[in-house]
Amino acid sequence: MKTLLTKSPTEAAEFIKNGGIVAFPTETVYGLGANVFDETAVAKIFEAKQRPNDNPLIAHVGNIEQIAELTEKITPTAQKFIEAFFPAPLTLVLPKSARVPLIATANLDTIGVRMPRNLLAQEFLKSCNVPVVAPSANLSGKPSPTNWQAVFEDLDSRIDCILQGEMTEIGLESTVVDCTSDLPLILRSGAISLEDLREIVPETEIYKVKKDEIVRSPGLKHRHYSPSAKVVLITNYELRITNSSAFIGLNNPENEFDLIKICDSVEDYAHEVFAFFRECDARKIKTIYCEIVDEKGIGAALMDRLRRASES
Repeated sequence: MKTLLTKSPTEAAEFIKNGGIVAFPTETVYGLGANVFDETAVAKIFEAKQRPNDNPLIAHVGNIEQIAELTEKITPTAQKFIEAFFPAPLTLVLPKSARVPLIATANLDTIGVRMPRNLLAQEFLKSCNVPVVAPSANLSGKPSPTNWQAVFEDLDSRIDCILQGEMTEIGLESTVVDCTSDLPLILRSGAISLEDLREIVPETEIYKVKKDEIVRSPGLKHRHYSPSAKVVLITNYELRITNSSAFIGLNNPENEFDLIKICDSVEDYAHEVFAFFRECDARKIKTIYCEIVDEKGIGAALMDRLRRASES
């Protein structure tokens, strides 16, 4: 299969309409999309990514009206979040409609739904005329792609098309909130923080994953976000240097590294971390030292991704 590169959202959408799979930019990371109602097309996503089939996908909509095609019920808490945030880097888990095939939800009776705010993503999704289910457009386990070149590196010849956009705005995957009950639960942290959500629904809590429990969100169960290099989390004064090492953080380290990335803010750190992981792999770096940050705002999401990368 030859992967087409295009800057045209309408050209990319034709592949979705014809049962193909397309990588496209969002404000979070690049996604790999298929028609949510086409089981054969959805299966191609799992094959291309080498993704475990018990890892649920997120459906992306081009307009609010499409949410009704995906769910039996938009719950009151979900309605509040939709009105407050959409379009946004926010995924809401809702009871799925009978029309949604189980392959898209990893056999769950729920589905995650979001409406990206990235303008190119919106043009693409509106051109598709159907909700598009899409995980991150990378080989499973690798750092999520924040530019189209990273998608090409992982998936060239494995997918039909890459819609070429700019580097993603945020750089971390969306916040995922389970809205199936009266108490909203954050399943995965992202740019929409606990504090943001509590301004709308004060009862919102962070979910604690229990061992062997079926999870309703991607990013909770399988190996994720990991470069080939070993990832070590440190405070700036705990540096333990090895040969072929790199550093990313907010403060200039006292030691020398083969590669250093100093970020202007926690938001900048989140934006750059996955691209930095990929650069380290390209340079055959063996150890990446990542500075720990306060878990406030997007810092909570950043630390979640760093911990998962360091556990591999």
